[in-house]
Amino acid sequence: MAGTKTNNKDMYYPSKEIIEQANVQDYEKRYKYSIEQREKFWEKEAENLDWYETWQTVLDDSEKPFYKWFKGGKLNIVHNAIDRHLKTWRRNKLALIWEGEPGDLRTFSYHALNREVSKFSNILKSMGVKKGDTVTIYMPQIPELAFAMLACAKLGAAHSVVYGGFSVEALAERVFDARSKVLVTADGGYRRGKVNDLKGIVDEALKRSPTIESCIVVKRTGHEVYMESGRDFWYHDLIELPIACNGGCETEKTDAEDPLFILYTSGTTGKPKGLVHTHGGYAVYTSTTHRYVFDIKEEDRWWCAADPGWITGHSYIVYGPLINGATVMMYEGAPNYPYPNRWWKMIEKYGITILYTSPTAVRGLMRFGDEWPKRYDLSTLRLLGSVGEPINPEAWRWYYEVIGQKRCPIMDTWWQTETGGFMITPLPITPLKPGSATKPFFGNEIGIVDDQGKEVSTGEEGKLVIKAPWPGMARTIHGDPDRYVQTYWADYKKQGWYKAGDSARIDEDGYVWIIGRIDDVIKVSGYRLGTAEIESALVSHSVVSEAAAIGLPHKLKGNAIHAFVILKDGVQQSSQLGEELREHVKQEVGPIARPEDVTFVDSLPKTRSGKIMRRVLKARTLGEEVGDLSTLEQ
Repeated sequence: MAGTKTNNKDMYYPSKEIIEQANVQDYEKRYKYSIEQREKFWEKEAENLDWYETWQTVLDDSEKPFYKWFKGGKLNIVHNAIDRHLKTWRRNKLALIWEGEPGDLRTFSYHALNREVSKFSNILKSMGVKKGDTVTIYMPQIPELAFAMLACAKLGAAHSVVYGGFSVEALAERVFDARSKVLVTADGGYRRGKVNDLKGIVDEALKRSPTIESCIVVKRTGHEVYMESGRDFWYHDLIELPIACNGGCETEKTDAEDPLFILYTSGTTGKPKGLVHTHGGYAVYTSTTHRYVFDIKEEDRWWCAADPGWITGHSYIVYGPLINGATVMMYEGAPNYPYPNRWWKMIEKYGITILYTSPTAVRGLMRFGDEWPKRYDLSTLRLLGSVGEPINPEAWRWYYEVIGQKRCPIMDTWWQTETGGFMITPLPITPLKPGSATKPFFGNEIGIVDDQGKEVSTGEEGKLVIKAPWPGMARTIHGDPDRYVQTYWADYKKQGWYKAGDSARIDEDGYVWIIGRIDDVIKVSGYRLGTAEIESALVSHSVVSEAAAIGLPHKLKGNAIHAFVILKDGVQQSSQLGEELREHVKQEVGPIARPEDVTFVDSLPKTRSGKIMRRVLKARTLGEEVGDLSTLEQ
């Protein structure tokens, strides 16, 4: 099998200080226990939360694959994320620090967060929102987005957050599928100095959304928008009404299996999948993974630089950190606006201790060189994290050496919208290999198998499967349980395994290497090559900042590799350099991986969550229709 040349003995070991203060001291011992006594392990972790009523059954597997966790238990995720902290000194602890792209700053203690969420809950309640309903949220990265999510959960209503970059069609489709009668939005948001006209998109979407009765609009930018009488209401007017300020709002008791949210992710059929997550198992899983993987301490200032519109933001901006009583950083804009120093300046300004971001963001900032981050004091950082796609070793080392100053272990996490939280991840005590997600989190058994479910040999590429249920798993696809079974469970029905949809390999040390989505595999002359390993080889060259690889039809090979490359600042394009990069890939991966062509570009089509949209590159190259581009970073 072709594979990127990576020295598996190229280990990076945590410092004595990191190990001594870690929340987990012995991974192997605890992992063994979590597999042999899975239900007891998760029951013990669940005891860290407040429950109104204790569960009768930890795991109900009587209707596989529709698993139920903590069956019979009663709780509310907001009680655990806010209410219980108000009875302790955390009442006055900072819960949220927010900076807008123009530089405006807002902060909220847990006491203030409770006040804002309670007001929002009362507003929703006055509009008829109740337990069992779904509210659609379409907003920029502002505090009110988190308030709206928490307000829904407080009432026992589900929220459906639609990423603020989606098109009219995408928003209308998700509103219709969720059957929402209330939509929460803003007049707009800031991105790279421009105003995104969210309300204009909402107005068009609502022409196709007969279920929506009320639309709450937060004034963020102040630009003029259309407000339909009887349907549209300004949030700043509503929170001054007596109904919003009536002395708090009682948190609804929910069943552990009551829906918490629906979050839509792309599907191979074109119709998005609405993944349903529930209060109990999700609360246990997100808080446990956050606490152990990022070694959360009371004094930490945690920054997950994602958008709350994606699962990363749900789990590790809003719910997991707040359950753990952390101080959360949230930022509205682009990482390099107006200059590439924005993030580093904020880390120094706010004393951020943990930064969790995507490889795309790392590579994008790496492109501007070392001088920008070196101007700032990044000494408060003690841990770094990576999410969204495999991080190539070159970017990993830059992140570790320049940003982490060789002090901060990188928690390179693999997980999905469907899993709810980290599935394969290091801990602070884990020796690290650049580019590897290392080993499974507690309670999780994985396998690398072929199409028949047979385990492949060490070092060989195969399909990643999860062999046992876990509390954070999505329970179903909203309104389409058959699709849930067919998409995730049908291929390995006999074994009862979950199909992740990713290809991966495990090395001789038991470390997992995620190669990429199965549909991101290029078959060249009968050989299967992951786009990630080709891209990683390209980025390992000293002049390359970012790269993307696609397969295009070829008469002899079936497919040929075409690469798109962004060069580092100051590097000149030339045909000679293109040939040099082709040879570099040949040396790093193998002759079969040598690109047919290298095209130099100034940017790559990617989502704001950091994923390269290779289908767009392929369609453009072939002159085909590119389809919906609403999630593209502008």
